[in-house]
Formats: sequence, structure tokens, C-alpha cells
Amino acid sequence: MKTDAQLKQDAIDELHWDPAVDSSQINVAVHDRVVTLSGSVPSYAKKIAVEKAIQRMKGVRAFAIDLAVKAPAHEAQSDDATANAVRAMLDSTDGLPRNAIHVTVQRGCVTLTGTLDWGHQRRAAEIAAGRARGVVGIVNKIALRAEADPTEIRTRIDAALKRRAQSEAGKIDIDVREGVVTLSGTVDSLAERRAAEGVAWNTCGVRDVVNRLIAS
Repeated sequence: MKTDAQLKQDAIDELHWDPAVDSSQINVAVHDRVVTLSGSVPSYAKKIAVEKAIQRMKGVRAFAIDLAVKAPAHEAQSDDATANAVRAMLDSTDGLPRNAIHVTVQRGCVTLTGTLDWGHQRRAAEIAAGRARGVVGIVNKIALRAEADPTEIRTRIDAALKRRAQSEAGKIDIDVREGVVTLSGTVDSLAERRAAEGVAWNTCGVRDVVNRLIAS
């Protein structure tokens, strides 16, 4: 097992290696295999790229990202321009119905409202909005039409996990309440943690996912 010092160097190297990440203003700290990142990044999309980079690492038990989004002065734009950029991203995202999602922007913080059929669409809308220039944060208030029985949702997620990683399914506890799925337990890596969350999001009837899985 790697030491905290080794994991810190791995995190620094991974962030420097990834062309989607701007690590010039990021500080890395590691304690008990938990990676904490602080500082700032120039865009919301790069903040998401940082999270993905850390999730690829082996040996990390958990992570905390406390990064402010601070766009360079020459890239500053009005809230109207940011709203138009988000709207364009949503309209070009496959699987999202046009004009079903409403966008408001205040000081770069995007609020999404409207009604969709499935949780994976709700998540896709948030991801698409995060790629737009000028976004510093996202509040997802999109409602869902579809309702499903909690037992049915749990059964579907459990079956999907077993199809993908039989050895890990038994370590993951799945709680479903009013369409919100909470995953808890342990997995072997952050990559498996992320994969399990993806399975939950792609299950019909899921409104939101709370991922409390810990990498062993």
C-alpha cells in the first residue's frame, strides 16, 4: 500500500499529465489516503476534469475537492452570454428534448429547471451545462415525471452491478427513497465507485444518486 506522500506525488503527476486539467493553481494534500484539492481552476469543466483525474488513481480511499472557479479576466462574459452557451450545449446533447429545460444564470451560477422523464437525462443536462463557457457552478432543480417502485429500482441496480462486477455487488448497500438512490459500502477503487454510480444513474426511475461508497 502506498504512503500518503507517494499518493500525493501520484496525484500531482496525474493532474500535470492530463491535458484537460489546469493544475497551476491547485494544492494537493493527502491524509490517511484521502486526497484533498484546494485552490482554483479557470472553468467549471476543468473542475470536473480534476475530479475525473483523481478518480482514476489507484490507492485513494476518498477525495474532497474544494476548488473555486475563477475564469481569466479576458474570458469574462455576461450572464446572458453564459445562458446562451448553456442553452446551446443542452440543445446539442443527444437524448435531451428541446425546450424542456429552462436556464437561468446569476453571476455565472446556472440553475436548471423543467421536467424530464428519467434521472439519467437530468444528469446528462447537468454534465452538458458544465461544459459551457462562463459557468462557475450548477444548481439542478429539474423534476422527473417517471415514478417507480423502490424495490424495483433496487433490484434493477443490484442486477446491473452483478452483471458488471459480481465480486463487488455484495459489498454495496443500495437504499432507495422517493427515487433517490444512496450507495454505501466499500469497493476496490475510485474507478469502481464511479462505475457503480453510473449504473445507478442509468437505471429507470432514479431521480438522484448519493454516492457514499469508500474505496478500500
